[in-house]
Amino acid sequence: IGRIQPDATPASIEAEMRVALKQWLRSHWGEMSANDRAKFPEQTLFLSPGGAGITSMREQYELWLLILLMVSGVVLLIVCANVANLMLVRGMERRQQISLSMALGAQASRVVKQAVTESLVLSLLGGAAGLALAFVWTRLILHFAFPSLPGSAAVPIDASPSMPVLLFALVTSLLTGVAFSIAPAWMTTRVDPIEALRGASRSTTGAGLLPRKTLVVFQVALSLVLLSASGLLTAALQSLENQKLGFEQDQRFVANINPRLAGYGTDQLSVLYRRIHDAIARMPAVSSVALCLYSPQGRAGWGAGVWVDGHLPPGPKDDDSASWDRVTAGYFDVIGTPIIKGRGVSEQDTASSRKVAVVDETFARRFFRNEDPIGKHFGRKAGETREFEVVGVAKDARYLTTNLDQPSRPFFFLPAAQAEYTQTNLGSLFLRDIVIRTRPGADLSIAAVRQAVASVDPGMPIISIRTLREQVAGQFTQQRLIARLTSFFGVLSLVLASIGLYGVTAHNAGRRVSEIGVRMALGPNRGDVIRLVVRGAFGLILLGLLIGLPLTFAAGRFLSTQLYGMNPYNPVVILASVVALGASALVASFVPAFRASLISPLDALRAE
Repeated sequence: IGRIQPDATPASIEAEMRVALKQWLRSHWGEMSANDRAKFPEQTLFLSPGGAGITSMREQYELWLLILLMVSGVVLLIVCANVANLMLVRGMERRQQISLSMALGAQASRVVKQAVTESLVLSLLGGAAGLALAFVWTRLILHFAFPSLPGSAAVPIDASPSMPVLLFALVTSLLTGVAFSIAPAWMTTRVDPIEALRGASRSTTGAGLLPRKTLVVFQVALSLVLLSASGLLTAALQSLENQKLGFEQDQRFVANINPRLAGYGTDQLSVLYRRIHDAIARMPAVSSVALCLYSPQGRAGWGAGVWVDGHLPPGPKDDDSASWDRVTAGYFDVIGTPIIKGRGVSEQDTASSRKVAVVDETFARRFFRNEDPIGKHFGRKAGETREFEVVGVAKDARYLTTNLDQPSRPFFFLPAAQAEYTQTNLGSLFLRDIVIRTRPGADLSIAAVRQAVASVDPGMPIISIRTLREQVAGQFTQQRLIARLTSFFGVLSLVLASIGLYGVTAHNAGRRVSEIGVRMALGPNRGDVIRLVVRGAFGLILLGLLIGLPLTFAAGRFLSTQLYGMNPYNPVVILASVVALGASALVASFVPAFRASLISPLDALRAE
């Protein structure tokens, strides 16, 4: 972020910055991987207005917000189906009135206009109520998205819906209301006036129910998609949260400091780290402590190209990149990551000893294949393949904030005491995280940790202190938010579909009063009548499920491409969604079925 001079133009500044970028990249040519060198011609930058927002945050949330928008659209379609059903019922109930008006000379277009006007009023009232709720619900959703930030001022997004968003929502409400009322209104004008005046609305054919039944089937299919999608997202989120990350989270705390902000130079860091380590290690609740450039799931990480001694140089299409971290002695014991071969970083790794590295299993497989990596050498610059000697192999772990839902990335660890004092790695010399392991059953006081750091330097900025479990949980904010909201919309769609099914079943039972009365007079008991009505409702559910299952599989495949490790054909989730729809159908159809069973044959025939 920068502020330009009043007489400067963004275009000229952008051109200068692009030249500076190319010069900087050329100065680091020897440190680039072959893959990065191949991308050199494409490297550029763009200057954009600060008011346009933070690009990285927009890119981070863009996909999931798009998915949320699609989910909202599906719910809107289900709501519109209910509105269309409502307009159909109203039209059917007014058939005699409409037929009489048309018999007296009224035009069909006027009848349609009247129905559309009524729908427009309903849509306007509903849209206005929705806009009022938007101001409240938007803030709640944002606090779900950023639960770790205290207070509304800390939320990095404006919580008030903008005027374009409000207008879009209102216009969408009006247009969908009108669009889904035209067809029902037109259908009411296609009734034979003579049949309508005879009261044929109570005929037993049920032909007029076909559009309403079709809408219910449509609702059931979409509800199955939403319920299954929410279940798949929830299952995938639980799988991500419960996956073995390769390090222990219990009894671990992470304190984030900033020595650079405190004014420390690179020549003062080793003494500073030792004093901080000793001050915290003396605390009664602390079992062990280590410092690192970044802790597990703390940051996106540092990266470098890898050149292995004795191997051919990587080609432009070879993925020769790896992530790396600087750590102090005992780091792997503190975080609970086992060393499966060789040793970890220890006190013997000093500034004057040979440069060593500990690699993870993925690194060993990628760069050494079937060879024993212990004793092998590699480097981060072209031609410097003997920069580090591998002394240990650590078990794979998910260290980076960017790879929890992606395959593991190769990783290597360097002793903090063997830091290279070069301009290119200057930032990596400032260790930012203190990882603390507590004794079993001991309670670590956050205030005591702050006091221990302050005893070394009262001016040392402590950015945060939290448990490692809280740090890991913070990486699932987007997925958790979308899973929760999708679950909410899934339940909402289930309720809406049940309302639609209830309306169709009740209306169908009302149309068949005389038929039910005759059946009751001929001997069938109430149970038979209930089964008759419920069977018709379950027929709609079954048809909706048959249509919805292929859509569910398609939605699952799409989501699986966006979330690593998701099973798009999870049988438990799909079966649970089907059972939920079946249970809702049973409840929605039983009430009108039970009412129908209470009909007196004599009263039914007399009413007909």
